[in-house]
This record gives sequence, C-alpha cells and structure tokens, in this order.
Amino acid sequence: MKAADIRRVFLDYFKKNEHQVVESSPLVPQNDPTLLFTNAGMVQFKDYFTGADVPPYPRAATSQKCIRAGGKHNDLENVGYTARHHTFFEMLGNFSFGNYFKEEAIHHAWTLITKEYGLSPEKLLVTVYHEDEEAASLWKKIAGFNDDKIVRIATKDNFWAMGDTGPCGPCTEIFYDHGEGIFGGPPGSADQDGDRFIEIWNLVFMQFEQLKQADGSTKMIPLPKPSIDTGMGLERITAVMQGKHNNYDIDLFQDIINTSKAITGNDDPSLIAAHRVIADHLRSSCFLIADGVLPSNEGRGYVLRRIMRRAMRQVHKLGYKDLLMHQMVPILAKVMGEAYPDLVRAQPIITETLRLEEERFQRTLDRGMSILTEESLSVSAGGALPGGVAFKLYDTYGFPLDLTQDVMRGEGKSVDVDAFTSEMEKQKELARSSWVGSGDSKVDPIWFEVQQEIGASEFLGYTVADAEGQLQAIVQDSNSIETATVGSTVALVCNQTPFYAESGGQMGDVGAITTSGAEFRVTDTQKRANGLFVHFGQVTKGEFKVGDAVHLKVNNQHRLNLRAHHSATHLLHKALQLTLGNHVMQKGSLVAADRLRFDFSHMKAVAREELQKIEDTVNHYIRQNKPVQTRVTTPEIAKAEGAMALFGEKYGESVRVVSMGFDEAEKRTYSTELCGGTHVAATGDIGSFKIVAESSVASGVRRIEAVVGMEAEKFIREEESILRSLADHLKCSPAALFDKVEGVSQKIKQLEKDLKSKASASPGAKADIRQLKDSGSLAIQVVDHTNVSELRSISDELKTQIQSGVVVVFGKEADKVSIIVSVTQDKTTMYDAVAIARELSVILGGKGGGGRPDFAQAGGSDPSKIDVAIASLSAL
Repeated sequence: MKAADIRRVFLDYFKKNEHQVVESSPLVPQNDPTLLFTNAGMVQFKDYFTGADVPPYPRAATSQKCIRAGGKHNDLENVGYTARHHTFFEMLGNFSFGNYFKEEAIHHAWTLITKEYGLSPEKLLVTVYHEDEEAASLWKKIAGFNDDKIVRIATKDNFWAMGDTGPCGPCTEIFYDHGEGIFGGPPGSADQDGDRFIEIWNLVFMQFEQLKQADGSTKMIPLPKPSIDTGMGLERITAVMQGKHNNYDIDLFQDIINTSKAITGNDDPSLIAAHRVIADHLRSSCFLIADGVLPSNEGRGYVLRRIMRRAMRQVHKLGYKDLLMHQMVPILAKVMGEAYPDLVRAQPIITETLRLEEERFQRTLDRGMSILTEESLSVSAGGALPGGVAFKLYDTYGFPLDLTQDVMRGEGKSVDVDAFTSEMEKQKELARSSWVGSGDSKVDPIWFEVQQEIGASEFLGYTVADAEGQLQAIVQDSNSIETATVGSTVALVCNQTPFYAESGGQMGDVGAITTSGAEFRVTDTQKRANGLFVHFGQVTKGEFKVGDAVHLKVNNQHRLNLRAHHSATHLLHKALQLTLGNHVMQKGSLVAADRLRFDFSHMKAVAREELQKIEDTVNHYIRQNKPVQTRVTTPEIAKAEGAMALFGEKYGESVRVVSMGFDEAEKRTYSTELCGGTHVAATGDIGSFKIVAESSVASGVRRIEAVVGMEAEKFIREEESILRSLADHLKCSPAALFDKVEGVSQKIKQLEKDLKSKASASPGAKADIRQLKDSGSLAIQVVDHTNVSELRSISDELKTQIQSGVVVVFGKEADKVSIIVSVTQDKTTMYDAVAIARELSVILGGKGGGGRPDFAQAGGSDPSKIDVAIASLSAL
C-alpha cells in the first residue's frame, strides 16, 4: 500500500465507525498560546478535552500535519541521520470526547491493524501502564495476547499528561517486531533502544484530572466522561506496510530524494543523509509557507529560516552550485498535493519564497567564507581556529561547523570543537530559558461558560441592519452579572443580532441597543467562543436586565462604509494577483469605515506603473456596477471552483462564497473568495477606489493602503489643496509645477557645487594624509564651514583617494566644530568610527557622537582645540 492508500484506509475505517473525519488544522495553532507549531493530532481538540468548549461531534478522526522543529518539541538536529526523525510528519488519530473508552479504542486499533492493514498478530506486541490491569485484560480478550506479549511499563512513557494539571491517564502502545536480523530488545528491556521493536501507535486513555492542592501537591480524580486520544505516525506505519526499516525509504520520500539526486547529479551513497535532510526540510518548509509562515529573524519565521538553511547547507555539501530547493516544489506538490490541495494553491508563493531565501543564503555563505579566510590568517600552521569564531560563523552567518573544519583542514589547521560545543550549549540554554511559545491568545473562559449556557448567537446582518432580540447575558470584568446600570461599561449578548462581529479583517459594527427605557451605545462587536456575538460598549440611559426584550440597530452609514471598503479589498486582491503574479497571497487585512489596509506576499516594492494599473483595474470593475453574488457551499466545492481562501485558515463545514465583477476577456467572474464579511449590493456602490500608500511590512510582505467612496473624494481634495498651495507658493500653475521644481532643484545643485569648490579652495582645506600604524592611510582635513552635507562629500572623496584607512574631517566656525569620521570597510574590525568621533568630541568640548562602525559624526564647541584633536590621532 502506498502512503496515500494507508491514510485513506485509516480515515475510511473510522468514518464507517461513526467518526467525524475532520480536516487537518493549520500548522500555526489557533487555540493554544503555549505552542509554536501544531505538534500532535489532539491540538485542535484541546478545548474539547479540557471542557473549555463543547465538541460538535462525539468522536472524530484526522490525519493531522505536524511540525516538531522549535520550542519544547524539537527534533531538528536528528533529522536525516536517524531512521524515524522528521521535522514534518502526519499523525493519524481517532478521538472520543466522552463517547467511548478503552475497550472500543483497543478493538478499533486491533481491527484496523490486523484486518484492514493485514499485519500479522505474530509481529505485534503492546505495552500498558503497570497499574492499568483493565487495559492488559482487554488486550488478552480482544487480541488473544498472553502475558509475554503485554509489557507493563512503570515510567511516564506509558502515562500521558497534558501538563502539571488537567486531563491525564495511562497509555497503551502498539509495537511492531522487525525481526531477529535487527538489533534491539522489546520495550522495557536493556536493549529497548535498538531498532528491532518500533512503536507504531499510541492510545491515550484520558481517565483522570490532575488537580493542584493547597499545599502544592497534586491529586488525581476520575473524569466524569473519560476520553480517547490516539496517534499513529503515517510515515512509521507506511514503513512497516512497505517492508522498510527506514522511513526515508517509503514512497512519500523516495520520489523527492530521487529528484534531489537527479538535479544535483550526486548519487554518492555516503551522502544519502544530505538528500534525506533536503527531502524532509522541503516538506516542512513548503507546508509552513502554505500555512502563512514566512522566513524572518524571530518566532515561527526564524524556525522556518533555520529549517530552510539547514537544507541549503546540505545542497552545498553535495557540491551543487546552483539553487535547488525551489526546483523541487513541483515534485512535492505531485506527491502530497492530492491530500493537501493548499500545497498546490500556494505553489507560486512557496517557489518564490524558497528561491529568494536560497539567493540570500548564498550571499551569506560567501560572506562567511570571506570572514573565515581573514580569521584563519591569525592561526599558525597546525593550530586551531577559536571555537568562538567558528560558532559566530555558524550562528550569525549560517556557516556549518563541518564546512569550517573542511576549510581549515585544507590549510593544515583545525577547529577548537570543544569551545564551539560550549558556545552552542550556552545558546541552546538561553533559547530554552527565553522561549515562551507564540500561539494565538486564549479566549477568556467566561465566554465558554456563556456559550455553553445560552448557545451561539444567530447573525441576521447579511439582510437587515436592525432587529429585535432578547438579552441573554451581561458580562463585566470577566464575570456574568444580571443587571447593568447607566454608566456601566459592559458586554451584552443577545440570542440574535444584526451586528457584524470583527472577523477576516473587517471591523465590528457599531450602533445602539435599546429598550423602552434604556440605551446602550455599541462601540465594537467581537466574536467569542464558538459563534458568540458580543456587543461591547456603555449603558447611556436606564438599566438592562438579563431577559429584556431589546431592539438592536446598526449605525447604517458606518456599515455602508465598511461594506464598500471590504468589497474593494476583494477587487484589490484579484488585481494584485493579475498584475504582480499568482505568488501574491493575503498576509493580513484591515477593513475600517474610513480606510482599508491589505498586506500581501511580494518580494519587492510595487512600481508606480504597477500601482496605477492596479488602481485602474479596481475602478474598472467598480464602474461595471455588477451585482455582488453570495452563496453558501462546502469548502471543498468552493476551492474546486477556484474560490480564493486564506492560507492557514481553518474553515467549517459550510462557507460563504462572495463573487463580484465580470472578466470580459476570460468570460468568467472576476473575483471569487471565501468570506463571511458584509458587502455592497453591487460594485458601483463602492463609488471609487484610490491607493494612498504602498510600503514594506516585513521581509517579503508589502502593504497597500487605500480609500473608497467619500473617503477617496476627501483624499483627492486634500491632495489637490496641497498641490494648489505649493503652486501658489512657487507662483506658477499646478500644471507647471514639475518644471518649476526641476528648475529650483538644478539651481540648488549648482549652488552646492559652487560651495563645495569654495570650501575646497579655502585656507587650510588641503588634506593631510599619513600612514596608519598597521597598514592603510589616515586622511585629515580641516575646512572653514560646518555644512554637514559638504563635510560628507569631502569625506567620501578622501575615502576614494586613500582606498583603505580612516578619514577625519573637521568643519570649523567661530564657536562650533563639526566632525565626520569614516572608516573603509576593510578596516572596521580594527577601527571604530563611533569611538574615534566620541574621543575627538570630548577634546573639542563636545558630549560625544554617534553612527556606525564605518561612519560617525560628532561636534564640539572649542575650535581652538582642533590641533590637539589632530595630535591625538597619531595614536591610530
């Protein structure tokens, strides 16, 4: 069986046995702030297990994509060198939320493995927690195992806990025996770390809740509804089913590894680990990018960059000089795209991100080699490069230790590996102590309590802007209250509402909730806990009581402005893709009543001509004035029909599809997106669209800000006002402004040139060029003015003249001295421009200066001390 068949058989089996097959959640956890990445199948169900939320189904099954490469769960350094370590893997699992327990869980596992997968019972054995006699008895009853096949484990390996407190319980693990030809003993034996007996499935029996006592100790009490959480690695079970002992030999990896060999032209068996690292890291990199993560220097982006660069170092080790990773995206999409369509949809942005990161890393590698060459000059023949230097190359420039060792070995030298290892351990300890996770914020528990008591809110706002409802809950400072009096700042929850709750970038509605004698001003509407619409604001008149009949009315103008900006965002998104390329992917948005902001993946600034084309395209579809169509369908159907969805977003069983505009050339709808927001009735209702700014947000992420309708008119009037004021100031018409400004600019340049010539010809302006103590030149020049721009120009000319060394320029007036210090790049490790400038400033009566190692400026108040300052430079 291929891996795809094994995955399908697993899900089909549990679907037949009344489990809801749930789509894999994104790799970025949406309900757990303690996790960097989703690292197990139960993560998306955590709130169900803790009781914080009510599950919509009693039992579920998933094939969950997981990452273990950062934070508390990190397998990164083992990947490629062991048979079963991966950064990215799939976890097959079945779950019961208080529905069935041990007997049915063991029955399902045994039936699936021996009947559906056809594994021989003779090759299987199990472990149980040593106190769990019930599980042992069930294995005897269901599988017919005797005591020789049931290993009792007394350690935490067979007792699972979510944390110091919370759900916990014993486990039973199923092991496969690869046979006597492979070293190793059964679990619990002295040789258990061998590779003969491999765990393939872990069944967790959530049987207890661990509580902290007043004295600090913990106590376990039985859960009223015990639950089941299981996990079976797809890669592990596939290896067993395909008769392989190494996960990298299964079909999921072999096509990728063979592609790596073919492109690099390197099939050396001794370098197989390099190809395995590339294959594994390609999978994790591509899936992370598809879920919205981009490489950066912090958080998840930093982990992604480490994964990518670790693979790229292996490419270097293979001797391949070109860029490899981005060439391998198509084979991954072919292998896994059917199971994970997002991988195919995100292929353009994945390819572009990998290519740019590879180019960046090549430059980094070149820089590291330059530094290593310079540092090795100070190491005598037979000596060792300091470990601190080797670690800096590794940590700062991504330069691998083995590459550093290869270079030094070629020169008859070595590396102080012990010191390097010590520095590495310091960094790991620092990372462990500072890591706090970076998942999304947790929802206040009060909202789960309210939701469980009153249920989800019914949203009416797609068709109406005011409605009647019943006040079902009042919350103040995380507590439910029965009454809210005038002046109280509270949150109101009703059984139904026309108020849109902030979601998908669109801000929440504002307006009023009233009774015959009370008024509540709604300043924001937010969604909480599983479909709860919460109105935040203040009681401005009378009092509200739970159970009151209320009238809810949305501020209509605010709603219309939100709709217009939101619909324009959809048109903008499509225009960006058509103008810049399919790699454009939404990275965030804000839809407010007075503006929109749209963040998207793109690796360079958008040119002015491109911005104009995008703006013209959006306005074209606004002028079409076509009706905006909405319908509800399943995520699968919507995506199959080409609807755009947010990468990394998890959708429910039903989604709302919004379509607008008609592409005359292609004879099809212009924009189709999955969206739960509110929109205009026809595109003409947007009015007009104007881009007001384009900027960088982060590496590979750009931002466009725009306004529509009345706000666009307001912006254009303000721009016109500025234009006319400037024209009046320069005494010309707006049409003649460019020529007028160009003439003024040329005049300024000529005056600067004349001033520069005058400064160069002034007394004392000739440069004094000396020899530095080590090598290179020291150039000193004093001029009779303190125009910093001119001093910079003189400094630049002197740097060009001496080519290597230090330049110091003094600009003097009656009671003022300006100082410019420049250091050529090859001398920045020996001379610090900032330190020199500060020392000179103190001599000249100043208070120091600032800048960079290669350029700094400072000042002083005593020109008479310039000679003393120059004398101090003799120490250089």
